[in-house]
Amino acid sequence: MKILSIAERTVPIASSLRNARIDFSEITASVVAVVTDQFRDGRRVVGHAFNSFGRYGCGGPLRERFIPRLLRATPAELNDPDSGIVDPQRALDLMLRREKAGAHAERSMAVGTLELALWDIVGKMRGLPLYRVLAERMGEPGIEPARSVRCYVGGGFYREHDDLARLGDEVRGHIDAGYTEVKIKAGGLPLAAELRRIESVLALVGSGSRLALDASCAFGRDEALAFARAIAPYGLRWLEEPCDPADFETYRAVSEAYAGTVAGGENLFSHEEVANFLRYGGFEGRVVLQPDPPLAYGLLELQRIVALARAHGVARENIVPHGGNLMSLHATAGLGLGSAESYPGLFGPFGGFSREVRIENGRATLPESPGIGFEEQPALYRIFHELAASLGV
Repeated sequence: MKILSIAERTVPIASSLRNARIDFSEITASVVAVVTDQFRDGRRVVGHAFNSFGRYGCGGPLRERFIPRLLRATPAELNDPDSGIVDPQRALDLMLRREKAGAHAERSMAVGTLELALWDIVGKMRGLPLYRVLAERMGEPGIEPARSVRCYVGGGFYREHDDLARLGDEVRGHIDAGYTEVKIKAGGLPLAAELRRIESVLALVGSGSRLALDASCAFGRDEALAFARAIAPYGLRWLEEPCDPADFETYRAVSEAYAGTVAGGENLFSHEEVANFLRYGGFEGRVVLQPDPPLAYGLLELQRIVALARAHGVARENIVPHGGNLMSLHATAGLGLGSAESYPGLFGPFGGFSREVRIENGRATLPESPGIGFEEQPALYRIFHELAASLGV
């Protein structure tokens, strides 16, 4: 097979959402379409992906380095010699030629977005949903992927008006939709107001084990410790990113002082960065790790991160991919990880799953369309279709 052309576009998310550190009014996403010379069921095979949430689009590195490298490659350089299908590992090696070590975030998102699009192509060529392809290549030997995965819903962003009432309405809607576990934002209000938010949600979900908090890197050391002490009696599922992702001393202090579980990882962009996080964070295996595949070089790097985490004593069920999208849902199911995240109704067309996915008693069923299955997510697929159409496809 041959890659004929690749298009990228920066798309505004333009959301009014706000966490403890930033609002999302200027946040963008990069979308890519990788066009091949192959057809399946009368349709040209095109791989699609985007660079997840929370970071800006990465169009510069895509246009200047990584798309040209893929387009210059010959089929013999890119394709698996046995199947003739593009090999994401070969493509990853090629994209990273002439790249210096370190400074991962400068390139990991561009590379990861393209790598996910190539996996979309592999699934479509195989006629399999991506999670089944991943289970064959990366899953635990002899274990069939489940037909559904545990899934919590993220949200609870801050609102300027009627925040507490609207938070309650939001959580009730999630419960009605089939979710049993929720995550809300924290760290953006005075402590008393934060505790009122927590208690209002606990009254709805019924147990601290069904509520997680995301502090969005809001605190310094003293603030983080004070917040952790204040929430300890609630027995929450986890406290996520209480401080800067590279502030290992604060992570260690919180881990030692807080009887609950600490979480992090969405802002770590390589297995080397994860290694330092686990080595110096003082977790002793008591951590929920949240890598985001398209932000961190893609699914092959996720496989390395999982192996590294297991070697550090992190249970597989405590590896919970970040992102709340189909890409992370496939990663969770294919690699047999602990839980998926969902963001229904947030981040415009990029949030949530496809119409194939149902939420039932806190679990997400899995899509069966070949590849990632963005074709069954109409608003998002319109963006991808227009992007491919710009190439004459």
